[in-house]
Amino acid sequence: MGLDLGDKTIGVAVSDPMGWTAQAVEVIRRGENKAGEIRRLKELIEHYGVEMIILGLPRNMNGTLGDRGRKAVEYAGMIRQELGLPVEMWDERLSTVSAERILLDAGMSRAKRKKNIDKMAAAVILQGYLDSRGRKSPAD
Repeated sequence: MGLDLGDKTIGVAVSDPMGWTAQAVEVIRRGENKAGEIRRLKELIEHYGVEMIILGLPRNMNGTLGDRGRKAVEYAGMIRQELGLPVEMWDERLSTVSAERILLDAGMSRAKRKKNIDKMAAAVILQGYLDSRGRKSPAD
């Protein structure tokens, strides 16, 4: 499962069973109700049989961690503990730009892009991670 963590939303994507492609799934609204956030993530994990979470790590263009990056690292620790799954951080620099380009190329209206950008960014993050691992079957 790939996650694009934002202040107001979490974009969610999952891979196919072979771990080759990432598909955008949904956007979880964030707020004061952290328990609701975790509950929805647990439901998605169970539904899709998730074994690992890839969380986007926002780095500055020079590679350093800023405030958003530190918040993501903190969130990774929290969901690792709450969900009981391994969490890997993945450099998400320019993932939103890539997601925007994909949605523009698909001819999506501005309003629809706004609704879908976070889950598409999660798919870009997850696809980058999957591509870095190569095309291995689960038996490999």
